Parts: sequence; structure tokens; C-alpha cells
Amino acid sequence: MTIAMMIGLGVGIFIGIFFDVNYPAQFSFYVSMGLLAAMDSLLGALRAHLEGKYSNIIFVSGFLTNAILAAALVYLGTRLGLPLYYAVIFVFGGRLFQNLAVIRRILIDRYFTKKDINVYNK
Repeated sequence: MTIAMMIGLGVGIFIGIFFDVNYPAQFSFYVSMGLLAAMDSLLGALRAHLEGKYSNIIFVSGFLTNAILAAALVYLGTRLGLPLYYAVIFVFGGRLFQNLAVIRRILIDRYFTKKDINVYNK
């Protein structure tokens, strides 16, 4: 699994560096909200992996559902003239920080003992 992730990351970095990938400015909200949804899914997967609850089907379905929901809200908001992309920013942004906080706590609990933490609290 980790090897596949590293290969995918390497291919993505290669494509980003060596190919000129452009998109029209009118799609900037869609792309940015899609990236936010993708980052939320990736941090959620990392959190689930660290908790021992990771599942490929949950990750893929969540990744696709988050991206589709983000794009649909931005599209609907654009059509109605409402800034619905704020909902995407607040929800996925909040979940990013929540997942990051849990990941940080797991890593601290896993790699530092209570004795090590108390040394810094003096």
C-alpha cells in the first residue's frame, strides 16, 4: 500500500513539474474546493491508518463523495449567485484542522512517553 502511494505521489510530482497543466480561470473555485476536499480525505485516511481503522473502499468512496459534493456546492452557488463555496471552506477546512489535531495527538502519544512530555512542562 505504501509503495503504491509513493509511486502515485512520484507520478503526480513528475506530471506537475514536466507538463504545463493549465485550467481556465473560471474553474478556479472548482479546482481549489476539489483540492480542499482531497486534502481532507487524505488526512482522514492518515488518521484512520494511525488508528488502525483504514479501509480502501471507505477512502475511495469518501474521496470521490467529498470531491463531488464540493464541486456540486460551488456549481449550485455559482448558478444561484450565492457564495456556497464558503460552506465547503468551513466544513472541509474545519475537518482538516480536526484531523490534524488528532494525528498530532496520536503521534505524540505513540512516540513520546509521559516522562518526556513532563520534562518540557517544567
